[in-house]
Parts: sequence; C-alpha cells; structure tokens
Amino acid sequence: MTEFLQQLINGLALGSIYALIALGYTMVYGVLRFINFAHGDVFMVGAFCGFYLTPLLGAALPHESLLLATVVLVSAMAICAALGILIERFAYRPLRNKPKLTVLITAIGVSLLIEYVGQHKKVFGPSPQTFPSLLPSRNFELSGLVINSIEVVVLAVTALLLIVLQFIVHRTKLGTAMRAVSFNAPAAALMGININVVISFTFGLGSALAAAAGILYASKYPSIDPLMGIMPGLKAFVAAVLGGIGNIPGAALGGLVLGLVDTFMSGTSFSNYRDAIAFSILILILLFRPSGLLGRSEVEKV
Repeated sequence: MTEFLQQLINGLALGSIYALIALGYTMVYGVLRFINFAHGDVFMVGAFCGFYLTPLLGAALPHESLLLATVVLVSAMAICAALGILIERFAYRPLRNKPKLTVLITAIGVSLLIEYVGQHKKVFGPSPQTFPSLLPSRNFELSGLVINSIEVVVLAVTALLLIVLQFIVHRTKLGTAMRAVSFNAPAAALMGININVVISFTFGLGSALAAAAGILYASKYPSIDPLMGIMPGLKAFVAAVLGGIGNIPGAALGGLVLGLVDTFMSGTSFSNYRDAIAFSILILILLFRPSGLLGRSEVEKV
C-alpha cells in the first residue's frame, strides 16, 4: 500500500504537468478545430526561459526563494504567451481559410523550425543543460511515504492555474467570447466579437500554461534540451484526446490519468513500453470512444 501511494503521488505530479500542456491543445482545438503540434516546443522554450531568467533575476532576488520562483514563472509565461501569439499571427492566421491539412502541415513545420533553431549553438545549443534550482528541494516522510517539496509545488501551482483558467473562461468577457467562438464562430462575429483577438488570446493563454508546465517539468527533472518537448507534447496530446479534445476539464482529467498510467508502468516490467502503452490508449480511445472521457458526441451534417 505504501508503494502504491508513493506511485500515486508521483503520478499526480507528472499528470499535472501533462494536464497543463494538454489544456493548450484543447483550447486551440476548441476555437479553431485544429491541433497545434508546435505546442510541445513552446513548452521547451518555457523551460529555457526559466534556465536563463533564474541567474539573471537571482542577482537581484533572494536565491531559491518563493519570490524568485514566482517572478521566473510569471516572466516565462509572459514570454511564451507572446511567442504563441506571434506563431498564430504569422504562421496560422494567413492559412485560416485554407484546408485543415495545410494548417496541420504548417504546425509540424513550425515545430521542426523551433526545435532545430533551438539546437543552434548561438541559441540554446544541442547539449543538455542542467536546470537551476528555483526552490530548495526537501523530502518529507509521512507514514512511510517520501514526499518531495517540488512535487507539492507542482501540484499546488497546477491547481492554482486551473482555478485561474476556469475563472478566465467562465467569469470574464474574453472567456465568454472564447466559448462563443468555440460554439459558433460566424454567429459570434455577427454579434460583434473580434475573432482575431479571441484566437490570439487563446494561443497566448495556452502558451503561457505550456511555459508553466516547462518550468515545473524542468524543476522536477532538471535536464533540458531543445528536443525535450517532443515526448511530453505528444503525451499531452494523447491526454487531451483521452479527456475529450476541446473540453477543458477533460484535458485536465486526461493529463492526470496519463500521468498515473505512465508512473505505474515505470514500476513494472513494462517500464520500457510505457510510451507505447500511452499511444495504445490513444488508438483505443479513437476506436471505441472518439469523443473522450468527458467529451460529447456531435452530429455532423454532410
């Protein structure tokens, strides 16, 4: 039982990170009905923002303090929000009325561009880098369980960001506009909603959450490189589909479920196949419940 609870805590921490990335996928899909495959690379850029900002801001702020961690997190989120808006403005907006396949191929191209530009020695460099410590890492023992302070921070920050996201989506004018555009974009435009502003805001918000996930992931697994976003990005996409693509609570639930599956598989003889198991879940979901765990089936007119 102790081992089960230990793996449960580890899985929830990892699943929280997947959930934050998955939210970006699901929000963009809800508004534009396409998958932004460059989203995992924004997650990587967020981690590198933390890597460079920590020593820069650490000269003026207390080392390994809550204040430093908060400023670095918010700054990285702001930078990646701007990056997400720029990607949407210059890569996706000109193709908005083109076939979805064109936009999908462009998203893959943007992903590869970010990855290979990041590997240039004058940008991030190809070699893995050790992520600096934002908060002191301590282990706490509770009835035989070993809980790391970083895991507590990951869970707390994720919960806070999910609450803020729910508030934005359900209690603000832009959030109402997002839901209106997601439901019926032409009708929303006729009601005076600026579609371009809503879509840019959606990309910025999703990219900010990806940056937060990048900081938390790098704090938990402190080795970063320009290709680090590939696998977490793909697994977060699986999580979004699992929960119900376009459904915000579903994306959070899918991330937690996938994190638990990933962690529990790591402790078994199937640890070498955990990535294959994750994508097997994607196939099964698409075969037997395409709408996901919390998604609703829709009738499509032909």
